[in-house]
Amino acid sequence: MSNVVSADQLGDYIGKEVGLTDWFEIDQDRINNFAEATGDFQYIHVDEERATETPFGATIAHGFLTLSLLSKLSSMSGGIKLENSVMGINYGLNKVRFLNPVKVNSKIRARFELISAEEKKPNHYLLMHNVTVEIAGEEKPALIAEWLGMTVLA
Repeated sequence: MSNVVSADQLGDYIGKEVGLTDWFEIDQDRINNFAEATGDFQYIHVDEERATETPFGATIAHGFLTLSLLSKLSSMSGGIKLENSVMGINYGLNKVRFLNPVKVNSKIRARFELISAEEKKPNHYLLMHNVTVEIAGEEKPALIAEWLGMTVLA
């Protein structure tokens, strides 16, 4: 399914899965770069030797790293995209739950379900997606989120 639709078609997709991304690997360099950017150097993320002594057995990605990758995952065929869009604006999150840590070198992907779509003012559409970030080989997802985006049309 193409996830590019006209504004008139939005109602047809409410309550449906509208995107599933390819797998995307989370390596130690990405984790270290995120630690550098945020100043979060907790050893479970950056100390590969010490992290082997934790219940995780290896370093894990920051929860906020996984969350911040929603933008990247969205660009990989996640979520509804509107025809004639000139920009999309991150509008926020209604809720987020971190359910399972992402171990270094794991692969993640995201499933997007369109929950609502509302024209807030002419050519400005607020889209809400339920997003589930899955971890390859794991039953429990890394996170679930209710994500809002404002799409502005030409």
